[in-house]
Amino acid sequence: MLRLIGRRLLLMIPTLILASVLIFALAEVLPGDVGRSILGPYATQEQVDALNTELGADKPLYERYWNWASGWVTGDWGESLLLKQPVFPVVMKGLGNSLLLAGFALAIIVPLSILLGVFAGLRRDSLLDRGITISSLSMTVIPEFVSGVVLLYVFAVALKWLPVTAMPPDGSPFVYRFYYLILPAIPLMFLELGYIARMARAGTVQVMEMPFIRTAVLKGLPRRRIIFGHLLRNAMVPTVTVIGSQIGWLIGGLVVIETLFVYPGIGKLMVDAALTHDIPMLEAAVLIVAIIYMVSNLFADIIVALLNPRIRKGA
Repeated sequence: MLRLIGRRLLLMIPTLILASVLIFALAEVLPGDVGRSILGPYATQEQVDALNTELGADKPLYERYWNWASGWVTGDWGESLLLKQPVFPVVMKGLGNSLLLAGFALAIIVPLSILLGVFAGLRRDSLLDRGITISSLSMTVIPEFVSGVVLLYVFAVALKWLPVTAMPPDGSPFVYRFYYLILPAIPLMFLELGYIARMARAGTVQVMEMPFIRTAVLKGLPRRRIIFGHLLRNAMVPTVTVIGSQIGWLIGGLVVIETLFVYPGIGKLMVDAALTHDIPMLEAAVLIVAIIYMVSNLFADIIVALLNPRIRKGA
């Protein structure tokens, strides 16, 4: 297990370096001028050039990358060009909000999707199996902005059961925030629940056809013991891998939901930074999302190795 973790951590280093290069390059080629974005359209070209020189925007690309990457490693993520405050606390606040929303959604999605997937797999080709499969597939094809707008209108505007925004008033208890996150979490459930449920079903069907399951049945073991003692441990291997990859997507892919529900997460922060050409903010936010994605996949690999001893021995 330690060898497996060590190998994954070593692989993360070149991956992170490559990701930082790509993120920096893509951020730098965004259309627009930093100085012009800050000073506005009525500033003179001399004022814009002077501000670009002050910010270091006129330096060679490799020098700007080195200054940014070295500062990022040492904890100096720079200063927001528009907010005029350090990038680090702003990004961390947005990340915390996105983690809260994604964690709340996953706490509902993961157990429910695994339950539905295993239930459908145990009753393969039955009416219930077809109903779960068709329903889960239908949910995954609904764009989140469509389901979000419909849910917002029905439950927040028409029925007034849930709040329109995802942030409670200042001074509200922390637990009260989950009430405001119910509506934004539902579109995420539509997307993820069907995908994970289908993976759980496929894993269950595959394991149920293996010889050791048939042997356990022939021995007369109770069905509950077969499911919890033999089936789930092996059927959850591909499902856990998918869940790990979806965590990274949820953190960085909440742009539409955060914008629709006026939620100050890291997805909305990246969009705002890109639109205003706030390069330090954009680069830091995108890189932290890339790190979250890699870390979530690392934890998924560890859980899979715990479930499957052959992977640990192969490491």
